[in-house]
Amino acid sequence: MKDFSKYSAIIIGAGDATGSALCKKFALNGYKVCAVRRPGNLDKFKQLENDIKEIDGWIKCFGVDAREEDSIQDLFKQVEEEVAPIDVVIFNPGANVFFPIEETTSRVFRKVWEMAAFGGFLTGREAAKYMKKRNKGSIFFTGATASMRGSSGFSAFSSAKFALRALAQSMARELGPQGIHVAHFVIDGAIDTAFIKETFPDIYALKEKDGILQPEAIADAYWFVHTQHRSAWTHELDLRPYMEKF
Repeated sequence: MKDFSKYSAIIIGAGDATGSALCKKFALNGYKVCAVRRPGNLDKFKQLENDIKEIDGWIKCFGVDAREEDSIQDLFKQVEEEVAPIDVVIFNPGANVFFPIEETTSRVFRKVWEMAAFGGFLTGREAAKYMKKRNKGSIFFTGATASMRGSSGFSAFSSAKFALRALAQSMARELGPQGIHVAHFVIDGAIDTAFIKETFPDIYALKEKDGILQPEAIADAYWFVHTQHRSAWTHELDLRPYMEKF
């Protein structure tokens, strides 16, 4: 059995819901978890750090802007050289915005693209550089309903998520034969977050019926894909509550 404690897992977009659940899942299974949020948000890591310490896990937190090339390069170099060889990289930043097309400014469109697509490119490229040395590793991208269809009012978000999905497909075809598992996860539905609870209380009420996605269940799916035998790899997996329309 693989000794996961010899490796690191980088979670970019280690927020309070899915990102934190991913950190806990990989820490619980022995990885040295490197949790990444935007600079200035490090104080928000305290609860996650406490949770992982309670399960005797390992975590180091980083404040990095995934849109900054130098910062991403420095992050990967530091983790590889000072923590452990990089075996898992998950790109999970949130970039969801709603604007009617006439109210979508060039600044908004560019920022969303940078967060959801350009940041994914920088992350995936750096991950590939290190993983190719060992001909193994997992690079996972978190998608959304917008990865599959552009709904009204989501021109910026869906454009970026479409691009991220295409990036994942291209990387999978290039890196798969070299032993690197690239996968794209379509999260199709509301997630149990404070944002959904406060903004969409009617939707959040469905939690009692398992009608919204639970972060821990999402993390279970990522772990399952990561541990698949290479003779039967999944490239794209969509996750949604049983009552969600699609």
